[in-house]
Amino acid sequence: MGSIGVAAPPNPDRPPPPPRPPALWRSRDFSVFWLVQTLSVAGDSFSYVAIPLLVLHATGSVAHMGLLTALGGAASVVTGIFAGVLVDRVNRRALLVGCDVARAVVYALIPIAWLFAPQVWLIYPVVAIGGVLGMVFKVSYVTAVPRLVAPERITEANGLLSATYAAAGVGGPMLAGVVSGLFGATAAIGIDAATFAASAVGLCFVRLRPCPPAAPAAAGGRETPGTSWRDFLAGAQFLWRHPALRSLTLLLSLLIFMILGLTDVFIYYLKHDLGRTDGTVGTVLAVAAVGTVVAALLVAPARRTLGFGTCWIGANALGGLAVVGVGVSTDVVAVALLVATFTFAVAVGGICSMSLRQEITPDHLLGRVTSAFWTIHSALGPLGAALLTAAVARVGSPTVLVVAGVSCLTIALSGLLTPIRQRRPEHVPLSPAEAAAGAG
Repeated sequence: MGSIGVAAPPNPDRPPPPPRPPALWRSRDFSVFWLVQTLSVAGDSFSYVAIPLLVLHATGSVAHMGLLTALGGAASVVTGIFAGVLVDRVNRRALLVGCDVARAVVYALIPIAWLFAPQVWLIYPVVAIGGVLGMVFKVSYVTAVPRLVAPERITEANGLLSATYAAAGVGGPMLAGVVSGLFGATAAIGIDAATFAASAVGLCFVRLRPCPPAAPAAAGGRETPGTSWRDFLAGAQFLWRHPALRSLTLLLSLLIFMILGLTDVFIYYLKHDLGRTDGTVGTVLAVAAVGTVVAALLVAPARRTLGFGTCWIGANALGGLAVVGVGVSTDVVAVALLVATFTFAVAVGGICSMSLRQEITPDHLLGRVTSAFWTIHSALGPLGAALLTAAVARVGSPTVLVVAGVSCLTIALSGLLTPIRQRRPEHVPLSPAEAAAGAG
């Protein structure tokens, strides 16, 4: 008799395939984390619209809007020097909760102060402190995701989080515009403060897996705590020694310089050049959030199919073209669709970038690498925001938008000359020097 139809006996020398990680929705901790952060982002969308409108109504100046954006960006950059070591040294859940409690208190100061009299000066310290707390929270958040899901689920988790965040942001800007028109921008900021408080309560019920033991340092012992500056340099050194992360950091520094102030320019263009209402501004930004939803849903399968390089370079090139389109369009519907295309592109590039860092970086170093990455690539952003909005005041929004869009397209395409173009940079073996940087 032949062996047709008879199953081959198992090979005792071959280990069984690893079990497939459970679906994300089966994790209670990830589900709670997902829910409360979605609520918080929905509240953030109120301040995202309300603070620029509050400044524009009070000063009538796009340059003041840019300076406020630059202040928040500069606060984030400075905080990045110590945020990573803070995240890697203390309880990450406690840090997340503390940041949310502090932001709830800080943002609540604006509506409370406005009950008595407008205090425009207060907006500036609130934005600066919010930038500090926001940077610490973001670094903590990035390091929390790998402690909530299996490594194979990281890109999927980031995409799912981004999708629901953006979905929450679809109605948020629209409602923020309505609330600002009916009750004033300060009421919308008060709603944001309340969602920070709700997020803090929810995070108290989230459990993170214990951090795995750190790898031995290059010198043969375990790493010892150093100064914030030395720890920041440890993260920066890891970025520099990894070819793909090095190129990504450099190109994103140039991109952030061009795009950090674009939201202010979009709002000013709609209000000043096209003469639209606060409600229309909120509606356009709500439509733009749909782009992030679509990106978050597509990014994981797109990266699996097309690879990292095609996704990152293609998305940022598309974003540059969309900004050019906004600059030459006077139709509000077209502007909304083009801004949505821009947010789609930014989201695809951002999720791919964050997932790549999480996949490559050892857990014990992830806070410092994330902090160094955001600090370095955001360093030029505040200057760019100030210069971009100052240029709008001198030569007008359309010209600035076209120049910014062409610049973004050029920066994205230059990625073809770097290791970013690789399909799977996370699978490229590290050199001995790179491995030593990860261990130290």
